[in-house]
Amino acid sequence: MIYLVLKMIFVAILAYLIGSIPTGYLIVKGLKGIDIRKTGSGSTGATNVKRVLGTKWFFIVMFLDALKGAIPVLIAYKWFNFLLCIGLSPVVAALFAILGHSKSIFLKFTGGKSVATGVGTLIALCWPVGLIVAGIWGLITFFTKYVSLGSIIAVALAPILMNLFNQNDYYVCFAALGAVYVILMHKDNIKRLLQGKENKVRK
Repeated sequence: MIYLVLKMIFVAILAYLIGSIPTGYLIVKGLKGIDIRKTGSGSTGATNVKRVLGTKWFFIVMFLDALKGAIPVLIAYKWFNFLLCIGLSPVVAALFAILGHSKSIFLKFTGGKSVATGVGTLIALCWPVGLIVAGIWGLITFFTKYVSLGSIIAVALAPILMNLFNQNDYYVCFAALGAVYVILMHKDNIKRLLQGKENKVRK
């Protein structure tokens, strides 16, 4: 039992460290020599990277951030295959990955808003749900031009989709907790949306 607990702790730490890799920060720092946290929204996520480097890097950073969410979950699947029936270990990995992205130990506990990383965890947990959430995000963002609105609505639907796809309670609870966390990370965006002051991804 102690061995399992220690192994779970190790997975949590590893997931947090992988999630903490500041991809957006490193790419902008490497290409432009500036700290992205001092530009635009101050986030290290793909949307803020787009403001500095353009659309191509928006998608590159989004993909890399999604990998940061998926990889820890897949590691947990590999190391804890005998616990898959309850789904606890992948959920622990997923939670710590999104926490790492938004509270990176490498950036003094700053970071992004965990949307892409969160979608990456969903794809690894249940790929149809993850892809549907990504599709919803894309459609809402495309038609409204608000990345934040697309993110909020898409993650809010994640626990419902997990339930519709008959996933276990651990996965449904993670999707719900992740949604609440990501929405809270967007509290300033929500205020600006209500005030009509939110920046659009394109004019």
